[in-house]
Amino acid sequence: MAFELPSLPYATDALAGAGMSAETLEFHHGKHHQAYVTALNGFVDKNDALKGKSLDEIVRLSNGKADLAPVFNNAGQHWNHILFWQALSPKGGRLPSALETKLIADFGSVEAFKEAFKAQATGQFGSGWAWLVLAKDGRLKVTKTANGSNPLATDEGKVLLGLDVWEHSYYIDFRNRRPDYVTNFLDKLANYEFAEAQLKAA
Repeated sequence: MAFELPSLPYATDALAGAGMSAETLEFHHGKHHQAYVTALNGFVDKNDALKGKSLDEIVRLSNGKADLAPVFNNAGQHWNHILFWQALSPKGGRLPSALETKLIADFGSVEAFKEAFKAQATGQFGSGWAWLVLAKDGRLKVTKTANGSNPLATDEGKVLLGLDVWEHSYYIDFRNRRPDYVTNFLDKLANYEFAEAQLKAA
């Protein structure tokens, strides 16, 4: 069963009012994410050890193995983007009460969480991701990964939110202003309802 590009949970122009243009989504979802899916399917077709495995299994299996680096890069990016599209919302930026309470308990304040997240997202040199995760000790933390890696591969906990900080995710709308893109995500685009649902499911 081939991997497929998931449909966006909103129209391509639905996030424009919150700072992410239809053009960005058309390129990022329709071209970049599709390219990862296409490449991953090509690798799976040529490797019997990968056939029939879930995306999570392929990410874990290929992590840290030089001969499977191209597989990991594309599987990781497919996994990351599936979550990323759900982490965005036309009604983003609104914190539900349970998540807000947990953020205050673990970071001291919502503003402290945002500052910590922004530090990880802007401090990731080159391409990569910033994450809000529920760590194994039951506390929320923010972290970052390079290129196509993610907390599934690094075994850092359950992902609640992920932000793509590759240039293709923000260059059309924010040019080289990554800090503005991150702030806009936290204040206007982040789907905190999704993050709370992930928290409760954990």
